[in-house]
Amino acid sequence: MAELEIHEETSPRPEVRLVTDELDYRLRQQRIAAEFGYFALKSEDLGDLLQEATRLAAAGVDVAHAKYLQHIGSGAGFIVAAGVGWKPGVVGQATVGDDMESPAGYAYHTGKAVISNHLANEERFRTPTLLVEHGIRRALNVIIQTDRARYGVLEVDTPSEGHFDEADVAFLESFASILGVAIQREERDEAVREALKHQEVLTLEASHRVKNSLSVVAGLLSIQARMSADAGVTQALRDAGRRVQTVAAVHDRLWRTSAAKSVNANDFLKELCEQLAASTDGIEICCRGVDLAIRTDQAVTISLLVNELVTNAIKYAFPDQRGTVTVSLDAVDAGILRLTVEDRGKGLPENFDASGTKSLGVKLITSLSKQLGGEPEWVLISPGTRFSVTVIPAVEE
Repeated sequence: MAELEIHEETSPRPEVRLVTDELDYRLRQQRIAAEFGYFALKSEDLGDLLQEATRLAAAGVDVAHAKYLQHIGSGAGFIVAAGVGWKPGVVGQATVGDDMESPAGYAYHTGKAVISNHLANEERFRTPTLLVEHGIRRALNVIIQTDRARYGVLEVDTPSEGHFDEADVAFLESFASILGVAIQREERDEAVREALKHQEVLTLEASHRVKNSLSVVAGLLSIQARMSADAGVTQALRDAGRRVQTVAAVHDRLWRTSAAKSVNANDFLKELCEQLAASTDGIEICCRGVDLAIRTDQAVTISLLVNELVTNAIKYAFPDQRGTVTVSLDAVDAGILRLTVEDRGKGLPENFDASGTKSLGVKLITSLSKQLGGEPEWVLISPGTRFSVTVIPAVEE
């Protein structure tokens, strides 16, 4: 929002004004307060809001100096966190005492507005050094607080003679009320951000431990495979270890992403194919995905299914260990995907029947396909084999 076009009047305001002048002055304050309220609703940056508050507060009471004094605590007083009209090096660096003998300190500790129309003759408070250095003669302080906490003081100052009154206090307190809510909101949002960061750390730690535990299981299966004297048992244990290790790798890869609930189908499928290609020589693995987001649990199942199909093709489809396997995930309808794994190898065995086979791999492929909501389909092509399954539902981005 553009700043208000306000003419800065720095000349002293007379003790007695014409009624029309006073009315115009108060109406102007109301307009400025309303504009600031609108700005506060739109603003997402607390620093910008505080700075605009000091600028408009000064303009609203016809002075050139204003500041937000943020309470530091622990005896350190206030810091000038935002302000207008001050010499370079003041805003963001200068500090002011918060004891009861300073106007700002008194306002902060009592919760009452402090009007000082004659600082040189003030007997209640001492004049802070910062005000003396700028020749300030008058000051008005109001506390910024909510029902939960006190944050600091909003102060307007001027080197000119004149008179702050209770109507000026009401005007400044409207700014202070808005700032109190804004600061409290920023603290709440920061607490939420910290909680989310903590939750993210816990999620990543849990994922890391799951991956490590699965890796340990895979290692134990590998040891058992080496110790077995039966070739069939050895192969079965090695296959089981490989599958467990695949689960560990997929789990870790997916849960390291920033989005825990979904993952881009194209990205995760390409990464999976690259990993599978790295584990074999002479066999090319091509991949084509769809640029959609799918549920993470669905991605895990697809990963296991692709791993099983590609591994089987590498082991059985190419006697000379040379060939191509193509993996694709395509959108065939709204909310429906089709997974296809195709090889140009020697093809399926004669009389192949997926429902009647005793192969653990085929049974696992069938089970995983049904988890995705579809029925597996093997088709003999010339040359090779094409597997496909419908995947529902897909979660669109």
